[in-house]
Amino acid sequence: MIPALEKPEWIAVDWGTTHLRAWAMGRANEVLDFANSDDGMSNLTPDAFEPALIRLVSHWLGTGKTLIIACGMVGSRQGWAEAPYRAVPCVAQSGNLIRALCGDPRLDMRIIPGVKQASPADVMRGEETQIAGYIAQNPDFDGVLCLPGTHSKWVHISAKEIVSFRTFMTGEMFDLIGTGSVLRHSIAPAGWDQPAFLEAMSETLSRPEQIAARLFSLRAESLLNDQDPATARARLSGLLIGMELAAAKPYWLGQSVALIGAATLTQTYASALTELGAAPRVAEGSAMTQAGLISAYETMKAPL
Repeated sequence: MIPALEKPEWIAVDWGTTHLRAWAMGRANEVLDFANSDDGMSNLTPDAFEPALIRLVSHWLGTGKTLIIACGMVGSRQGWAEAPYRAVPCVAQSGNLIRALCGDPRLDMRIIPGVKQASPADVMRGEETQIAGYIAQNPDFDGVLCLPGTHSKWVHISAKEIVSFRTFMTGEMFDLIGTGSVLRHSIAPAGWDQPAFLEAMSETLSRPEQIAARLFSLRAESLLNDQDPATARARLSGLLIGMELAAAKPYWLGQSVALIGAATLTQTYASALTELGAAPRVAEGSAMTQAGLISAYETMKAPL
């Protein structure tokens, strides 16, 4: 907890669909304190965002205004204030933050805009901040960033710009198929089988048109051959990630690749890419979010 008389220089906020995370930042951009809650966008109406933030950070606020920089779904149409998308190609970090109206005079709320692509149509909101954080720490990086998750992003980076990107609903498909389809009777909620994952990934990468049939075979293997549910879980992941890698081949084949995200998921993607001859770097997602928020603060404060 920050001592009562020590007021942060500014507050960094990562506000997603299911979470709200905040860091109290010092004068040298050091983290003084951290707080989080389950007040994600999906649980809030537009008029509930400000009260949710105040509940979380009120003990950090003094009598004057405190600058708050936020990224994520807080800037969506269903969020606190819509932060319009920037079109690619665009610099990885924008200093043009959107000011949100606040009832509490202590809040100076700014929101980082997302990024859009006209053709093929695509959008991101939140990932652009992790990308900016990675580029801030790796300014000479030219290649491809992969951000695996519910909606995985493959992003072409050149000269500190986001050139193009594609989104794949791999994580959401894994959840829907594993918990809401007939395969739920055969898929374990946890556990892993790495050889089975790599075999399934290779199968789908080479013959992606067979994905629907290979998915049902997971159920048949369970019924006829008592396939281990943990093996079925790994094979389901391998089939879906293999399908993603087949479609994203122009992004990763022969390119420098870096993965940004949670450790378990980035390790899974790293093992698949390594099997295919790539040598991906790995960066932790939360650290890149912090670095991106700091980059936005420094960009905004930089003299014109």
